[in-house]
Amino acid sequence: MRARLLSAPCPASTAPSSSSPYLPSGSAGARPRLASWKPRGPASAPPPPPLLSLRARASMQPAALPHDGQGGPPVHGVTNTVVGVLGGGQLGKMLCQASSQMGIRIVILDPLPGCPASSVSDEHVVGSFTDGDTVREFAKRCGVLTVEIEHVDAATLERLEKQGVDCEPKASTIMIIQDKYRQKRHFSKCGIPLPDFMEVDTLHSIEEAGEKFGYPLMVKSKRLAYDGRGNAVAKNKEELSSVVASLGGFEHGLYVERWTPFVKELSVIVARSRDSSTVCYPVVETIHKENICHVVEAPAEVPDKIKKLATSVAEKAIKSLEGAGVFAVELFLTEDNQILLNEVAPRPHNSGHHTIESCYTSQYEQHLRAILGLPLGDPSMKAPAAIMYNILGEDEGEAGFYLAHQLIRRVLDIPGASVHWYAKPEMRKQRKMGHITIVGSSKISVKSCLDNLLQSNSSDPKEVSPRVAIIMGSQSDLPVMKDAERVLKEFNIPCEQTIVSAHRTPERMYDYVKSAKDRGFEVIIAGAGGAAHLPGMVASLTSLPVIGVPIKTSTLSGFDSLLSIVQMPKGIPVATVAIGNAENAGLLAVRILAARDPELWDRTLPPALAHKEHSSLNTANTCIGVHW
Repeated sequence: MRARLLSAPCPASTAPSSSSPYLPSGSAGARPRLASWKPRGPASAPPPPPLLSLRARASMQPAALPHDGQGGPPVHGVTNTVVGVLGGGQLGKMLCQASSQMGIRIVILDPLPGCPASSVSDEHVVGSFTDGDTVREFAKRCGVLTVEIEHVDAATLERLEKQGVDCEPKASTIMIIQDKYRQKRHFSKCGIPLPDFMEVDTLHSIEEAGEKFGYPLMVKSKRLAYDGRGNAVAKNKEELSSVVASLGGFEHGLYVERWTPFVKELSVIVARSRDSSTVCYPVVETIHKENICHVVEAPAEVPDKIKKLATSVAEKAIKSLEGAGVFAVELFLTEDNQILLNEVAPRPHNSGHHTIESCYTSQYEQHLRAILGLPLGDPSMKAPAAIMYNILGEDEGEAGFYLAHQLIRRVLDIPGASVHWYAKPEMRKQRKMGHITIVGSSKISVKSCLDNLLQSNSSDPKEVSPRVAIIMGSQSDLPVMKDAERVLKEFNIPCEQTIVSAHRTPERMYDYVKSAKDRGFEVIIAGAGGAAHLPGMVASLTSLPVIGVPIKTSTLSGFDSLLSIVQMPKGIPVATVAIGNAENAGLLAVRILAARDPELWDRTLPPALAHKEHSSLNTANTCIGVHW
């Protein structure tokens, strides 16, 4: 890798003579139109080769893969085309790593000499991607230009396109994405579902917006907003002035959005080729911390109809834009199961980091395929589940590096875990310094690995959410129900025991059961004696699996409880076990959970099946006595 410094145009007093190859003829002493190239290193270093010799190494058009060996220079590797990337951050670094595997040459333009991509690119040009002269000069050495950050000089890209330079995605797309208000207007015209929004430029107009949309009110900067920067929330009318001031005032360019009470934030990575065909990656859930993406779970735990709707909205949005590449579409899932578009990124994205380990084609390889006109790769997951965790700066300077290093050391002991360190030279709080991806056989297993990792990294251990609720009608049922708890603990399944009576505390029972799924419960075991109303009442209020445990009483020895549970009307299924056999209820709960957790499934096999082939075990998996 070689780095060249692209300096700003020099003033007339220090301008080179008219014989300089960087000046037009007859312009002695004038300000040059093109930036000059200067080598980094000692003054005695030889001057760089003439600019034309640098350009000769890069085609101005994407090289086509030869089909019959005729025409054009021989292609060594995937393509001869040199890819120029505006930006050298962590996304650029991972793009370079993907290009290295494919034998694709990448040149990056970034103002920071030690930027993350610098160490892995074929060449790093040190210069600003927001300076028109610098971008024009940089474009001369590239066959195709792309971006890893949207805050570039899009006007210059537009002029370069008119001159025949290949930019992917197109400058028109970058311009739309750069201005979030313009982005919202564009997608609104295309019929994409969005939160309500409107432009504001005076205190009166934002007060009107508050009256129209209500509070809390989301106030956003139109430009240069990312990772929560440029966004603020006004909780009431009195806060509007201070919120506007915190965002730089109306002259900075502001708009507002109706507050969206979403239940999940989702994301879809969409790849679009040069012929406009598209492929979509599986829908993922993004979890934010202080407005910064903190965790990504793949695939998202949402119904199939929600996945299809999210993918449809994302694909429609990207088809309304121009150019090839990978795009990230951030979405809101609302309480009434609507999908609303939040915003779009015209580049690889944080929510697609996991694809490096979890998918057949990473988003970075896919981006290169798309902009070079190569066939798009398979976006499907090759692992059943993955979770990505952003390593954010927890402290400033060396203290922050120490904490990150301690976390990384623990990651290395986790099977299926990968560390990506961005090598940023400066540590700051909440800055993205790297990420961890864990792939595994189930969502439960990868989340458990991450929970254990973070718990061991904290002096205040995080409490693990219970997965099974064990409820009973009275304290007298506890000796029997403890057998279910014991079984669950043997399988390391967290559970919760409490007393919930169907006839003494019906309101508590109702609230407990209705909130059970949101609290993370996956199975409910309900023990009851007497007429055994509890299991049936619980089953009538939730779609979670309910297992009834009839408890022996002094009158009918528990037969009344057993008959009451097994004779529930159609449409309200309740499993049951033998009278007093809470141990089997615990085992049944384990098997229900194991149906989507292969590691747990192997541990639940009866001894007679333990020696059989895995294919036989899959058949056995469908033979559990109760199906939900």
